[in-house]
Amino acid sequence: MDDFRSAIGVDLHLEPDAGEGRRNGLERALRDAVRDGRLAPGARLPATRRLAAELGISRGTAKAAYDQLVAEGYLTARQGSGTRVAQLPSVAAEPVGGAAHARAPRLDLRPGSPDVGAFPAAAWLRALRRAVATAPLPAYDYGDPRGRIELRTALSGYLGRARGVIAPPERIVITSGYVQGLALLTRVLDGAEVAMEDPGLPFHREVVRRAGGSVRPVPVDERGARVDGLGDATAVVVTPAHQYPTGVTLHPERRRALTDWARARDGLIVEDDYDGEFRYDRQPVGALQGMAPGQVVYLGTVSKTLGPALRLGWMVLPPHLVDAVADAKLHSDHHTESLGQLALAELIGTHAYDRHVRASRLRYRRRRDQLLDRLGRRRRVRGIAAGLHALVDVDDEAEAVRRAEAEGLAVGRLGDHWQSPPAAGSGRPQGLVVGYGTPRERTYPEALEALGRVLDGVR
Repeated sequence: MDDFRSAIGVDLHLEPDAGEGRRNGLERALRDAVRDGRLAPGARLPATRRLAAELGISRGTAKAAYDQLVAEGYLTARQGSGTRVAQLPSVAAEPVGGAAHARAPRLDLRPGSPDVGAFPAAAWLRALRRAVATAPLPAYDYGDPRGRIELRTALSGYLGRARGVIAPPERIVITSGYVQGLALLTRVLDGAEVAMEDPGLPFHREVVRRAGGSVRPVPVDERGARVDGLGDATAVVVTPAHQYPTGVTLHPERRRALTDWARARDGLIVEDDYDGEFRYDRQPVGALQGMAPGQVVYLGTVSKTLGPALRLGWMVLPPHLVDAVADAKLHSDHHTESLGQLALAELIGTHAYDRHVRASRLRYRRRRDQLLDRLGRRRRVRGIAAGLHALVDVDDEAEAVRRAEAEGLAVGRLGDHWQSPPAAGSGRPQGLVVGYGTPRERTYPEALEALGRVLDGVR
């Protein structure tokens, strides 16, 4: 029988087998659609009159098929609300993320995320409404792979005044986050050796490898990345404002040495300014890019300021890389979605973004201070002048993590960030990477109490 589509708010696709008879064929098609999840629990079905007209069968046949499936428990029927798909025990919805999500920790102090409960929903909606109301028609079409000019212009002004970045709009490429920017750049460098901080984020190393690059570890000490470890690398990825995960700031001498290396070797510095807006105990450290805009690729996102759900990031590129990166972007996903770009441009242009960042800075500073009050007399806590995480020294990471799991508490582990696993007795420092930006406001005190109990029981 011909495909059937009904128009009662949604389209419905069924293929009843005419060889089984009209009623039996319809019953089987509906039953199979419910069993395999094509008809979700709660989905409303078309009225029998509409169903019969679309399928060319009698209304009595359609009603009989519905009645049979109601009797079998596949459908429910109530006066005034129509016929709907029932919730079957065998097809009950699984939590998003499967088993791993179901085992989510009760208390979460893992690094890497802001407090997403503080997302400025009202301000974002206002910006989005204004953006949609004023968007030109081309904004709804395929666009420039570099991104909307409205956002690139807004970022040019914001990055210059807030981070000291030299960012003409024509040298900015909008991305769907930091990971895409790093992958695009690695592909443009075409198999280059990329030096990356050690310790650092393992996921970012894997991004470089999967994009065709090779990774060279660069040791990090109390002054940041060691420039003497760059060797013959083509590029180096650094987090100079607040190194991840140790929290150190790249020393001014190292900053000069790094830019001197790039100029002398025609090397490329990739600056990951992932939490550059959050400074607490000192004046903000300007972006490294301002010292050598011809040798530095500056990458930033809204993942820490607004939230990771907004897949919006940017690259500020040296002139000679703009066309190549834009072409790689074009052949990756053509362009980042436009309406979010326009909303962010509106948020920046009205200074609502600045207001949100300032409010977030105050909130995270209070959290940092609570962490120090709870732990500072017991442990050395490092990397606390900035950012959304701190490194807490312990002598036995494994025991600390075991105790944390017993408390229902998740924390990061410094040992997971080394490029090669530390050998027994290697003398590498151990510690817990504590993300004080991650928890919701109401759970943060409880998470700190749990962390205090963990640290009281380990060396």
